[in-house]
Amino acid sequence: MRREYLMALGLSLGPAASNGLARFAFALILPAMRNDLDWTYTQAGQVNTANALGYLAGAAATLALIDRGGARRLFNLGMVMTAVALIASGLVVDYLLLLVLRAVAGIGGAFVFISGGVLAAGIGDGDPRRAAQAIAVYFSGGGLGIALSGGALPWLFTIYGDGGWHAAWLVLGLLSAACCLGTWAAARAVPVRPRSDAPSSLSSAPLSSARWSLARFRWLAAGYLLFAFGYIGYMTFVMAWMAEAGAPATRMALAWVVLGVFTACSHRFWRRPLAEWSGGRPMAATILVVAIGAALPLLGASLPLMLVSAVLFGGAFFITPAAATAFLRKSLPREAWGRAVAVFTLLFAAGQTAGPVVAGWFADLGGLQAGLAVSAVALLLGAGFALMQRDVRAHHR
Repeated sequence: MRREYLMALGLSLGPAASNGLARFAFALILPAMRNDLDWTYTQAGQVNTANALGYLAGAAATLALIDRGGARRLFNLGMVMTAVALIASGLVVDYLLLLVLRAVAGIGGAFVFISGGVLAAGIGDGDPRRAAQAIAVYFSGGGLGIALSGGALPWLFTIYGDGGWHAAWLVLGLLSAACCLGTWAAARAVPVRPRSDAPSSLSSAPLSSARWSLARFRWLAAGYLLFAFGYIGYMTFVMAWMAEAGAPATRMALAWVVLGVFTACSHRFWRRPLAEWSGGRPMAATILVVAIGAALPLLGASLPLMLVSAVLFGGAFFITPAAATAFLRKSLPREAWGRAVAVFTLLFAAGQTAGPVVAGWFADLGGLQAGLAVSAVALLLGAGFALMQRDVRAHHR
């Protein structure tokens, strides 16, 4: 059990880099880049949309590449791509180049997130409870990246001002490169089922023979799509909301670190629901908690309110992908996991591609409060759809 936990913990450095550092830390850098480069909120949203489009392309590519190269190789490649893209982002000022680099980081992030989830699902020797715990540990790793960026970047901007965004990207890139050491060791330690045994997405065995129907997962898929649309609006603009309200760097850093810490610990809160609850109830519960956390800033930007928002949002939002992965794992044969997770990630990527632009557009029209409100409404609808999902009988070979 201890070895399994350490493997999952090592793999969790993947989401720490690909999500916590490469995607979500943009919220901390956004106010400085917007001021220094004179962006509108729509332009700022488009930068995150470029990352999401890259993520969408990476998820589509994963469907083809995971069969040929295997999850382990794709996972390692994605980690390197992420670190390189972040470092390069600190060396350019051209808007189009930044969009391209954000897209590259998104492609690498998709490779990491999907293949790492498949690797984590293989931990536990077939025991659903142990596998669910490994999956939750893996996905909650994004909290470490959030906490690290929250502890470093606001102070950097206090020292260097808005021009410090260059150094911020470089710091994130170096942290991501350091994460590569841990993920490589963990991915190497995850057991791979021999090809002569039952086919596995962890090996190079083909997945094309695995049959599954997305229609049987339609309510879960709809909830996941709306979750992706809603959560990214909050993660893109919540720090800009605090900055606009006059919050000092210390308050912003504290809120972001609390968000990261509770994200990192969230797998402890959701262990039993993921393993024992039926149907879409685990996903619905996580999205509902995220929705409440996302709605609280609509009441104001005071420190107590933002801390409660960070606790609720951080305590659940990385568990939603874990809930999707755990549900697919128990409902499908092992050889279908890779493709099923990739398809759900495509839906997820589509939602988070539209989220920042739509939220940014509403923010330009009616202020950041309007953009945050759109996100909260989408999350509430997502929770309702996920709740309608019923169990799908597993057909394991």
